[in-house]
Amino acid sequence: MGEYEPVKGDEEDLVLTMEEGLAYKDIHQSSKISTCTKLDSGNITHRSNSKSHVIVIGGAEVVPPPPRRHLASLDVFRGLTVTLMILVDDAGGFFPSINHSPWNGVTLADFVVPFFIFMVGLSLGLTYKKTTSRVDATIKAVFRTLKLLGLGLIFQGGYIHGINDLTFGVDLDRIRWWGILQRIALAYFLTALCEIWITGDEEVKSELSLLKKYRFQWMVAAVVTIVYLFLLYGLYVPDWEFQIPSKDTSLEPTTFSVKCGVRGDTGPACNAVGMVDRAVFGLKHLYKRPIYGRTKQCSTKSPDYGPLPPNAPSWCQSPFDPEGLLSSMMAIVTCLIGLHYGHIIVHFKDHKDRILRWMIPAAGLVLIGFVFDFSGMHVNKPLYTLSYMCITAGAAGILFTGIYVLVDMFGYRRPTFILEWMGMHALMIYVLIACNLLPIILQGIYWKKPEHNILRLIGIGS
Repeated sequence: MGEYEPVKGDEEDLVLTMEEGLAYKDIHQSSKISTCTKLDSGNITHRSNSKSHVIVIGGAEVVPPPPRRHLASLDVFRGLTVTLMILVDDAGGFFPSINHSPWNGVTLADFVVPFFIFMVGLSLGLTYKKTTSRVDATIKAVFRTLKLLGLGLIFQGGYIHGINDLTFGVDLDRIRWWGILQRIALAYFLTALCEIWITGDEEVKSELSLLKKYRFQWMVAAVVTIVYLFLLYGLYVPDWEFQIPSKDTSLEPTTFSVKCGVRGDTGPACNAVGMVDRAVFGLKHLYKRPIYGRTKQCSTKSPDYGPLPPNAPSWCQSPFDPEGLLSSMMAIVTCLIGLHYGHIIVHFKDHKDRILRWMIPAAGLVLIGFVFDFSGMHVNKPLYTLSYMCITAGAAGILFTGIYVLVDMFGYRRPTFILEWMGMHALMIYVLIACNLLPIILQGIYWKKPEHNILRLIGIGS
């Protein structure tokens, strides 16, 4: 079977020399009728028939590499995740049970971001399978990281406001510095550096040799996990305060205090993830609508947002970023697990070998995740706990394997054509729909008054 091509835009050099490679490119595009052609490059002769192409160089036959096959299952998986993202964003308000879990637990929406991060790692395994220049590859990774960071600031920092809010721009004193795209950028960059710089030279012939070749990457994953656990359960979280501005601008903001003074707390108020974000970014730069605002302690309509119940704790109204800086450490591990799945594609060509090497660790991760959860290390998306990472990464591996079997093994491309197209344009769809860019563009088209816009005409935002 032919090799799979890397992600779009990352082409590799052919084994042939430049001159011979160009000659082969021209020949490969010619007729498949049996021919024998003498090329202008001297002693290079080409023979071809309907099944093969052979280039004779100085009397020696050189068989060009087989044509690359596109890994359609990766695009289908990405498109399915985009569809899931749109579903939970649009229907989550009507069906809170599929919306993000208010705190502990996992719902349909909680799988979206880990799936994307898993796919980033898998793509990196294909992109950098043959790196001719580590410096050039690093420069490309830096620029892509900066692009994701910039998009994150623009679309999640506060520049793009919600429907019915016809203002534009963001106060730098309140801009949100961190978000989903920034988390993906961090995971992408560190995983790319691991793939570029700390890959072994061993030849892969078995599972043991595969682990040996990438042992330093697994060491990075282990170190990141240990450091995260040490910080999450070891950092001391002191009492803290926050302010809520009054609706009357002439009045002073109201100050609330939160009592903590603990270590290892994984509740909404006194966890180390929130403390690190408050210290690094500042309260003004965190997400203003905390996910725990949908818990029973903070909402009379739980698991949906609603009015505060009587005697609600003060922290219910405090900012909290669901994509925290500390919790992003476990997103890096998810990306490294996805990278391992990409390595299996590169080094094992048989379908059965790939499926076996994908399903065993995926099932193991899900099992370990549930064991951790039952042991008290709860599945928690805002904290990106170890149990959450295991379950979501394992689920990503299982789902990707199933899609691979259907699409790339059995060839069911037509039923998944739309998903494949969506996967190839995932970032564009995310920006237009999930970041509200398209609704806001439509909202900006109005007749005489801003309220008379296209969205109101079709019943959105009314």
